[in-house]
Amino acid sequence: MNLHCSRDNVTTLTLPSSQQLLVTAIDYASGITVELPYKSPGCPWLNIILPNTSDSVYAINPSTSAVFVNCTMEFNSSVEDENEAVFISCVSGRDFFVYVIPSDLTLGRLPTDCWMANDHVLPASPFFLPPLYGDQSFQNVVNEFIGRPQIGLKWRSNEVTSPCFDCEAKGLKCGFNKTRDLAFCIGDIDNGLLEHHHGPLLFLLLALALYFHFFREAKKVKETRLRVERFLATYKGSKPTRYTYAAIKKITKRFKHKLGQGGFGSVYKGELPNGIPVAVKMLTLSHGNGGDFINEVATIGRIHHANVVRLLGFCLEGNNYALVYEYMPNVSLEKFIFSADSRKMNKLLNKTKLLDIAIGIAQGIEYLHQGCDQRILHFDIKPHNILLDHNFNPKISDFGLAKLSSRDQSIVTISAARGTMGYIAPEMYSRNFGTVSSKSDVYSFGMLLLEMVSGRRNSDPSVDNSGEIYFPELMYDKLLHGENKGLKLEMNDDDDDDDEIFKKLIIVAMWCIQWNPADRPSISKVVQMLMANMQSLQVPPKPFNPSMRTEC
Repeated sequence: MNLHCSRDNVTTLTLPSSQQLLVTAIDYASGITVELPYKSPGCPWLNIILPNTSDSVYAINPSTSAVFVNCTMEFNSSVEDENEAVFISCVSGRDFFVYVIPSDLTLGRLPTDCWMANDHVLPASPFFLPPLYGDQSFQNVVNEFIGRPQIGLKWRSNEVTSPCFDCEAKGLKCGFNKTRDLAFCIGDIDNGLLEHHHGPLLFLLLALALYFHFFREAKKVKETRLRVERFLATYKGSKPTRYTYAAIKKITKRFKHKLGQGGFGSVYKGELPNGIPVAVKMLTLSHGNGGDFINEVATIGRIHHANVVRLLGFCLEGNNYALVYEYMPNVSLEKFIFSADSRKMNKLLNKTKLLDIAIGIAQGIEYLHQGCDQRILHFDIKPHNILLDHNFNPKISDFGLAKLSSRDQSIVTISAARGTMGYIAPEMYSRNFGTVSSKSDVYSFGMLLLEMVSGRRNSDPSVDNSGEIYFPELMYDKLLHGENKGLKLEMNDDDDDDDEIFKKLIIVAMWCIQWNPADRPSISKVVQMLMANMQSLQVPPKPFNPSMRTEC
């Protein structure tokens, strides 16, 4: 950390990202308070610049958590009178009202027409304000922030800062040895040097710490292996083949042909002794506690459906975990819908084929939700996890985040949001927007459909977001105005049937991404809509909150 004091007593903090922040308060027990740079005087919410604390000893202090909501009606007076909501006039318009509220405010206290704001000009939710002190109200904190935007940064406890906390608690001074990159206690300042007789003691403590670290890691690996073995011992149904690690090396020809790299390990091409090509995923144990391995075997190990990838076998030997799948020669849907060569893509995947793929994916999800002894919620439906066989038939893959529930259980409990940004349903972030259920997979499928018909990602990091229209909003406007110009999957001919398919996919997608889970159709209804005539489909209401674009 680099603190600089000027002659006029102005203290600035320089983060490893080279970002400089004005320090307004220092608390040696908890952290510091810094002033946030912003571009809009009088309206600090717009385009505010949050500190980049990566690779630093600081982290944003999650003291007072708030979210932004957008409503078409004003709040009732009781909510505002109790200081639970603050109206933000500078980002509101004539027909919509923006409020900042505590994250734990019950949804029932809000008007029914409120949504969590997702416009890029506002900070992402949840947004952390300075902490509440004494009987200070939420409204007081917000008003102080408007007057002077500040945020708390807490000390990030690590091997450097932790010794200092213990040292100062004993009334001693904390020193730092730049050569060894090590903090230490000293009885007096003494030029900040470590006393010589402390050296052997520190070496011994370091050796003990390393010993216990490796002992704990070895114990964790052993417990994980036993947990998986217990699962396999009690696993019922038609088990996939269990291979030895030597057999896996032979199947993959010592991992010669690498197909790709994922979050949980690498995937290699292989061949079984009978000549059947396979894909072998080698799991990296350090990324989890074996839960992803168990999820894969427990879910697709018992599934046989045309639109779900088949698990042929697995390996559990020592620290080696592997899953053996049927090989998909056309890799994933992601490869084709986001291809830079649109002509080649249009030739391979015309709109009729896209509709067939959409129906196949929906039927696969329907089977997961309703066709098994237990309901299977995938929680990571996206183009990357849709594999394509030699005939471009889709197969759902990657069940590492899946969750099993009884078929009569409509609501599912999860400890944290799971999935990929851009495809995660709103209720996964906050229960204020509804309960997590099979409708969460429906939302992800809707976002996937929009990407299929547009040929672009719903969150494209290469696009400058400052002038970009919210992706579903852009698609909805094109639906209302009957426009398909400029979309990547536009065909070269003027076939009316193609236009109907194009419109059908967008209509179904808009139904799937309705903000309220209760407004989304079941996946069975989605299958019916995709197979129905265009004339029988109704245009859904706008599935997201009103635009918040305005000028301050």
